[in-house]
Amino acid sequence: MEAFGAGPDYTDANRAFLQAFLARSVLTLDTAKPIIAACSSFQEQRERLPEDVTVEDLNDYVADANRRLSPLDLEIRSIFHQQTRERVYALVNTTSDPLTQLATTYTPDEIAFVKNLLDAMFDGQNNRGRKEAMCISGIDAIQVGQAKNRRQTANGDENATQPAAGVLSGRDVEALLRKLVDEAWLEKSRAGFYSLSPRALMELKGWLVDAYNDEDEDGNKREKIKFCQACKEIITVVSSS
Repeated sequence: MEAFGAGPDYTDANRAFLQAFLARSVLTLDTAKPIIAACSSFQEQRERLPEDVTVEDLNDYVADANRRLSPLDLEIRSIFHQQTRERVYALVNTTSDPLTQLATTYTPDEIAFVKNLLDAMFDGQNNRGRKEAMCISGIDAIQVGQAKNRRQTANGDENATQPAAGVLSGRDVEALLRKLVDEAWLEKSRAGFYSLSPRALMELKGWLVDAYNDEDEDGNKREKIKFCQACKEIITVVSSS
């Protein structure tokens, strides 16, 4: 069997690109250009400028990387950023529950908070009425950290004497939000609202649909997670005229 990363068509330039991607988790064409230029310059033994790198070059490197990542159940996928319309490339786990991946670097309370935060984003006040925005303010996020699980409360708390999972202090919530932004799970707007990043939308796509597109008590289908008719990706801001 061919060793991981081996093969005549997989060069040191490909290995260097993949290592750079793994270190960042998220790239765009602009951020990838200097990386590819450096990799190509080393491999070809002649200087290649970042401005000479094209999207076709990036796609070639991504395709080569994905062939090596496939046995590891990893894949580099891309999505258009809903605000900038820039294509964003991110490393995605193709098999395991995306929220369980956080267990290696986050505490159980932090993971529970993230789930509660998603409830507030996709099943909260901002996701109702004529304008739907799957986001949450910093103040509301702090309140989420100090409240019980939304769905657990709605269904009745059988363990009222037990400490509620996901309860964090305001300072801990602020630190966790910064970490989630730094690791490209969340984005923070200039107005101070937090929303899922392109990386998170790609990672959580299936989970979000299963969690929030369900039926109400009357059997009516609720579609909190909506998709663009053109690109078939999740829309997190829906405005009606």
